[in-house]
Amino acid sequence: MNAKESCERAEAILNRVGLGHRLTHHVGELSGGEQQRVAVARSLVLRPSILLADEPTGNLDARTGESIHDLLISLNRDDGITAAVVTHNMKLAEKLSRRVTLLDGKALPIV
Repeated sequence: MNAKESCERAEAILNRVGLGHRLTHHVGELSGGEQQRVAVARSLVLRPSILLADEPTGNLDARTGESIHDLLISLNRDDGITAAVVTHNMKLAEKLSRRVTLLDGKALPIV
């Protein structure tokens, strides 16, 4: 894609993750939650069919974590992106449409 198209796509994705107002800021000027949302945005630029997320809300406050939860759900629902999420956050896990629980390295039966 050309530079104009890539800038437009990046801006649209940053708006989607709630960072459109921070387009001209450097990484050091962003909070931890904003940096986490940038990581999600970067993973979406090439429009993947699968998104792998390892503890996507691990270092975030509750409110920012909720916004990441909602974003992951909407990416699946609205864009058809499969999100494979590894988390200890049961609040997030309960929102996901399918869960596999691991205990001592073994998958527990899905109930």
